[in-house]
Amino acid sequence: METADAIIALGAGQYRLCGQLGGSAYGVVWRATGPAGDVALKLVNRAQMARAHPLQQERWIASARNEIAFLRSLAPWDERHVVRLLDSGEHDGLPVMALELLDTDLGRHIAIERDAGRPITKTQLLDWLGQINQALAKVHQYGWSYLDLKPANVLLSRRNGSVKLADFGTSRPLADGHASAYAGTASWQAPEQFFPDANGYHTDARTDYFALGALFYYLVTGGLPLRFCSECGQAYREHRGDGAAMLLARHGNRPPPTLHEDEAAHFARAFGAQADAGTWSPDDAPHDGGAAEALLLLRALLHADRAQRPCHAMQISRMLGAIRAALPASERP
Repeated sequence: METADAIIALGAGQYRLCGQLGGSAYGVVWRATGPAGDVALKLVNRAQMARAHPLQQERWIASARNEIAFLRSLAPWDERHVVRLLDSGEHDGLPVMALELLDTDLGRHIAIERDAGRPITKTQLLDWLGQINQALAKVHQYGWSYLDLKPANVLLSRRNGSVKLADFGTSRPLADGHASAYAGTASWQAPEQFFPDANGYHTDARTDYFALGALFYYLVTGGLPLRFCSECGQAYREHRGDGAAMLLARHGNRPPPTLHEDEAAHFARAFGAQADAGTWSPDDAPHDGGAAEALLLLRALLHADRAQRPCHAMQISRMLGAIRAALPASERP
């Protein structure tokens, strides 16, 4: 078990552990000081590893190596909205990576701003969504699906307000569209990622766009999760691998709705529509500060049928442009 002041030697030099920043089921992230200054050092969680089944251990190690391989494959100009890999190697036979250190993640930032009564501006949240869309485009361009988009995996620089995508351990090659093993975070997943078909979990780039829609809803509403995502998350926490079947049975052998109409109305109001929650529709408010265009994008991203979602980042970028164009002049960049 690593402790503060421990030394980890990688390819570019030695790193001294300063304090633990966070972690997940298989990874632990430390702030560390190295040859080029402070970094985020990501190690395999050895305490969890010791308790895990050998097959689970193999998957965790493979996930870390996949993450290193993906980040190494990026050209420098493709790292604009993807966290940079600064160094990598092994420690006690397990993979380690040194990543650029950012200030916080989007989930923590949203919670702090909400508690302080500082709403996120439309321009800021649209900028973030555009940057995440660019990051996903790069992941897809290099032949991967990301499969774990959530606020905790979007890192924020307070200096310039930009965001970067991090934690690629769940990523899979797009060519591996039918996987037998479950992966990701249940409360941030598309239906096809949580509910397997007869051949497994059939995912692709559009699976990531569903999570982008869930994140859009979260940002606009000040941190509210979609009910669909909450139901999936609760089912997985209570029943693990049987959660999908239990949830299907609860809803008449069909997945629950991905976007309820009251959620759509709340989203539109939060974005700026001034209309009654129960009756609002895009036709009712043609000059609503971009709410109609924002709801159009949200519905497209959260469509239960993957084939009806946007198929490319450029399509999403154009829809974001339409939202910006509909903003009042005082709210435009």
